[in-house]
Amino acid sequence: MNDWNAKQYSKFLQERTRPAKELLAFIAHHQARFITDLGCGPANSTELLYKNWSDAHIIGVDSSPDMIKTAQARLPQVSFIQADFHQWQADTPQDVIFANASLQWSPNQRELLPRLVANLADGGVLAVQMPDNLNEPSHRLMRDVANHPKWRAKLSDVAVRPVMLGVDDYYGVLTQAGCGVDIWRTTYYHVLPSVASIAQWFGSTAMRPYLAKLDDDQQQSFIDEYVQALSQAYPTQADGCILLALPRLFVVATKR
Repeated sequence: MNDWNAKQYSKFLQERTRPAKELLAFIAHHQARFITDLGCGPANSTELLYKNWSDAHIIGVDSSPDMIKTAQARLPQVSFIQADFHQWQADTPQDVIFANASLQWSPNQRELLPRLVANLADGGVLAVQMPDNLNEPSHRLMRDVANHPKWRAKLSDVAVRPVMLGVDDYYGVLTQAGCGVDIWRTTYYHVLPSVASIAQWFGSTAMRPYLAKLDDDQQQSFIDEYVQALSQAYPTQADGCILLALPRLFVVATKR
């Protein structure tokens, strides 16, 4: 559980890629020669960038060895490097820095965002998409289960994903960094076959810090309790499926 699991992450790859497509659509007209996909994961977003700017020099960056291995196998014509995006520094000013569902993991976005802007060429674009779902039942119930007396001693020190900044904060930080800024929020309603699918979805992301503290039997017990709690919050629809509401925040900053 120390590394990300590219195979598990990819179980819902179509749903995870849809926001990246919509983020790309907003900047697809932009002329770009140097592009970085920051937090590229298994290269689902990198592939979109490559198809749109096939002549550009594109680099994918991710801290996970498994994600980098999977990404390189998927797109051997693109360069991938293993690095923490907090330490990443571009060799050449970038025309596009694309960050799909990655920067929400940063505990210091107020410092990170201006530093990323500094890596842009004049007129360059920082395009960011982040899940904004910490207050959704999917995450609130995860925290509730972890806080149960059965688990509290083992999981009390688990670091939950940092709280997102407010829209005004993102706008202020990026305009002060010298950018024009577009911000919007979209809520996706993903059709899933069962509440167990929600546990599978977040098992490769938000639940990782909890599961990393548990052995195999404890992990399954934690997941079972989480699924039971989810069943009270996500009613079964007429066709037998459930709807997972997943809000996402989009931020596009263009360096003046």
